[in-house]
Amino acid sequence: MIDIIPIVTEKANAISQAGGRYTFRVSPEANKFQIKDAVEKTYGVKVLEVNTMNYSGKRKQRYTRTGILRGKQSAFKKAVVTIAEGDTIDFYSNL
Repeated sequence: MIDIIPIVTEKANAISQAGGRYTFRVSPEANKFQIKDAVEKTYGVKVLEVNTMNYSGKRKQRYTRTGILRGKQSAFKKAVVTIAEGDTIDFYSNL
């Protein structure tokens, strides 16, 4: 089973409140069928559609007293999942 991590930002919350679409961060190797199965098993909802977006890693650097520190953010895939009407996902229930 793949790891799905909900994305809780202002834009993602606006999308979910508008029409039953929820945003997750998934591993870059996951395909749409695996994402659909993982969401249905984890949250107990009926998934109608899965849209995915690949994000490449970005290079980062900062200047410190000891010199320049260079690094890279890891690449990730974002999935926007449309669920059936009447189903909801509550990300805040286990807080």
